[in-house]
Amino acid sequence: MTELTPGFTGRRRAANDRVPPGQYLTDDFPVLSAGPTPSVKTDAWTFTVTTETGERRVWNWGEFAALPHETPTVDIHCVTRWSKLDTTWRGVNADILLSDLKTEATYAVIHSFDGYTTNLPLQDIRNGQAWVATGYEGKPLHAEHGGPARFLVPHLYFWKSAKWVSGITLHTEDRPGFWERGGYHDYGDPWLEQRYQAGF
Repeated sequence: MTELTPGFTGRRRAANDRVPPGQYLTDDFPVLSAGPTPSVKTDAWTFTVTTETGERRVWNWGEFAALPHETPTVDIHCVTRWSKLDTTWRGVNADILLSDLKTEATYAVIHSFDGYTTNLPLQDIRNGQAWVATGYEGKPLHAEHGGPARFLVPHLYFWKSAKWVSGITLHTEDRPGFWERGGYHDYGDPWLEQRYQAGF
């Protein structure tokens, strides 16, 4: 059961061509999660990319912090129908994490420290479309929003932007994640209102 924590003080109907159909604008940042917020300490944090052949790249917090960072400003859209415009993050572009890998994979699964997973076509996290974010609006990312690091893939519904992220595994076939196995749409395009699978 998804939990909604206090702080979401109201909604207004969107009237903006940047807002997908069925969404409402909010100035708040609602907190939703599938369970309790885990405590992930940076001195124990690692991020691992694993290919379909088992090749692994691992960064600890210090090594990750030394990678080139970007500050993308993006709109985000939650499947629960809120949208928030012009959010600014700080993080490492996924292209850096995947660079020069030898892979025939076409899909990725994003993993979190709490066991959560979500799946994406690999092409959707390349070419400047996704980040591993460690900051939000000029401050370190709060735990309730996925800190110390969360995945950020803003062109899809926000459940694809996994909180408390720990790694990416690459696959040659699609492997649905936590919410996808529970009936959420496999892809999750907010502009097509891909909220749920047929029959849910």
